[in-house]
Parts: sequence; structure tokens; C-alpha cells
Amino acid sequence: MLRPRIIPCLLIQDGGLVKTVRFKDPKYVGDPINAVKIFNEKEADELVVLDIDASVKGIEPNYQRIANLAAECRMPLCYGGGVRTPEQARKIISLGVEKVAISAAALENPRLITQIAEEIGRQSVVVVLDHKKRMLGSTQDVWTHNGTRNTKRSVLEVAAEVAELGAGEIVINSIDNDGRMKGYDVDLAVKLRQTVNIPITILGGGGSLEDMHKVISKCGVVGVSAGSFFVFKGPYRAVLISYPSAQQKDDVIYSALQSN
Repeated sequence: MLRPRIIPCLLIQDGGLVKTVRFKDPKYVGDPINAVKIFNEKEADELVVLDIDASVKGIEPNYQRIANLAAECRMPLCYGGGVRTPEQARKIISLGVEKVAISAAALENPRLITQIAEEIGRQSVVVVLDHKKRMLGSTQDVWTHNGTRNTKRSVLEVAAEVAELGAGEIVINSIDNDGRMKGYDVDLAVKLRQTVNIPITILGGGGSLEDMHKVISKCGVVGVSAGSFFVFKGPYRAVLISYPSAQQKDDVIYSALQSN
């Protein structure tokens, strides 16, 4: 039975684990393998790892790093960064990764979504849509290449399209809320839930279990993901990797679903 998932999202840059604020000013927070080991111990539902260098620099995925992460990871792992072909996606899956995330390449070549779905199965294809509010109005546009290129297309429009093309899951990631830990864009999450009928994950702004509770109570069975919430502690953002206990997680999910 499907249930809401609480998912740490790790960003890799130059081989290290970093965290950004509004996609800028990356702060080094440690070694990715060490983080995976801690999330193993804490029995995280799933893990998303995104190489934020690969697509911007146009480089091949680092297969050795991916293999090392997959070998250590004892939970479902989603990896993204630099994937531009079905063959690359198949190779990543062969290394022990459950899901492959694509973003810029999928928007530049929408057929790639269908091709990768045919290669590795729709359930393993995740499309990440980074979005930011327009200067005027409430429309959220999809941006690519670490928030530097505006597609000038609505995130809901693109979400419907990629779902139709064969995406098995959509992650919407708020650039405006990234790293601020002041809450998710719940209104957009609700609209997305009404727009597509495939699994969705909401990322960007999570700063507490209450923030996650709000999303689940409004949207039902979704994934709620965060970065800063799981790697920082306190007002001075000291690095401390954490994850809710099984009881805390169950309490959040159960009470949120009861109010849905």
C-alpha cells in the first residue's frame, strides 16, 4: 500500500555534500557516503542524490561515485545529474539505483522521457521541475541549469506533459523556498496533485515536521523532501544530520492522513 514518504535530498558539488539557499551560495556540509550511512541507521524512507554540477557543465554522470553510493545505501535511492541518454539511465540502474532523475535534458528533448521509460521502466523515471514565481502574477515557471535558465513555461503545464510522456514520478522543487526552511508551497502542491495522477514529491522550504504535516494533510499520499532540515540544526545552521524517529514519522503521517 502506498503511503507518504519523508525523503532527504542531498546535493553533490565537486564530490562533496553541499546545501544552497535559493540555489546559490553552496555551503559544504560533509561527505556524501557518511551522510548515507547515517540515514541508513535512521531508516529513512528513501534518498534523493542530485549532482548539481553535471548538467550545468555537460559532463557524464560519475558512475564510480554512483556505485559507491548505491553499495552503501540500504534504502531506495534516486540519482540525478548529467543523464542525457537511455543508455546512461540503464547503466545507473545496473549499479543498484532504483530511480533516475532527469531535468534539463527532459525539457530540451521531451521524447527522452519516453525513451528512458521504455529502457528502465516508467516507475524508475523521475522528472525534477525546479520552479520560481514570475515577477508579476502568481504563475510558477520551470527553470533549468541550477535556476539560471527560464523555460517560460508553467510548472503545472510541464508537469502534465511529462506525466503524459511517461514520467513515473514528478519532483517539484521551489527555487524561491530552497534552503530557507520556512515552509513548502502548499498551494502549488495541491494544484499539482489535482493535475497529475502519478506519484509526486514536494521539495523546497521544509523546516519542520509540521511543514511536512501540512503538505500531507492537504495532498494525501505524496513524498515530502528536504535538504537543510536534515543537515542543519539551530539558528546558526550547525551541521548535524538528522531524521525523525519511526514514531515521530508515523505520528506525522497518521495525523495528516486523518485530517486529509
